[in-house]
Amino acid sequence: MAKVYAAFRAPYSQPNGMQMTDEGLWVADQVTDRCALVETENVNRYGKTLVLREIDTESSNTSGMTYGDGALWLAANGPGAKYRPARDTDFESGANLKVDPMTGETLGHWPMPEEGGTHGIEWDHYDEGTMWVSTKGNTMTQLKVGDRSVIRKLDLPHSRSHGVVRVEDGIWIAFTSDLVLIKFDVETNEEMDRIDIPESHPAPHGVSAYPGGFIYCDSSTGWIGVIEAKV
Repeated sequence: MAKVYAAFRAPYSQPNGMQMTDEGLWVADQVTDRCALVETENVNRYGKTLVLREIDTESSNTSGMTYGDGALWLAANGPGAKYRPARDTDFESGANLKVDPMTGETLGHWPMPEEGGTHGIEWDHYDEGTMWVSTKGNTMTQLKVGDRSVIRKLDLPHSRSHGVVRVEDGIWIAFTSDLVLIKFDVETNEEMDRIDIPESHPAPHGVSAYPGGFIYCDSSTGWIGVIEAKV
């Protein structure tokens, strides 16, 4: 059985996307659309995390994050004016941004394969040149990064799919409202495993692989949680 616990507070009030990298843990804020690289090794020792670097981005209503091709990729879930004054760079609908992790410069941006918002995004290290994005109609779509063409869609059993973690034999998807992570076979769409999050714990929004399991954020409470489980 998985062990779930709240580990530490995020550097932002509404963390809604995250990704572990060799440098540390990237956390994206849904309100300011800033991203922070934080060090996690000494969290338990000092009771807080150390921010190593922060960048401003041109994302809006940031609701997901991944890393690939030397860049951060952000899921812009539409306009950001719900949380802050509107910007000229805000997106009218869901979009994906490629961002320089050192400067925050936008290296490219693309609309979703169909209109609508988006939460989850994941670079696929097992299928070169592809990524996964949450799409409307309770689906998760695999795209070719180069031309944004659709490779496949997974039909999902719940709405509000969020954090995504690709593993060698499948893909884990967090369903925020249902407090569950479910592992799917990418070829057959069949459920392979699941982890339930207790109601008393932070709810899963952004999720990333982490030594011994997963690390995830809750944009409602600002907490970072850890799931100790075989992934």
